[in-house]
Amino acid sequence: VQLVESGGGWVQPGGSLRLTCSASESILGIEEMRWHRETPGGQRKLVGRIRTEDFVVYADAVKGRFTISRDNAKNQMYLKMNALKVEDTGVYYCNADPPIGKLADPDSWGQGTQVTVSS
Repeated sequence: VQLVESGGGWVQPGGSLRLTCSASESILGIEEMRWHRETPGGQRKLVGRIRTEDFVVYADAVKGRFTISRDNAKNQMYLKMNALKVEDTGVYYCNADPPIGKLADPDSWGQGTQVTVSS
């Protein structure tokens, strides 16, 4: 499965952005999808993960500000980011389990989209 992120950009502190992760094929058979953030210092950390709308887990740093969702019909996952802080700056990557039937395949990763939060 190929993943492509979009929606990154520059925003002032306190602003909002919505990232989209688009998959090249159906995500219906993908159990879990994730968003990661790579800081300017090179550390890549998990932002959150989603299985269903009832199973979404967030990193403590983004709880209450970020919302992850997925639309299996559109083969997309989203990251809505509110109340953005300077420390949210980084390259955001989406990542997905291999789909059912291809579980021996490696995880899929997108190429990343830059988010810059500054005044």
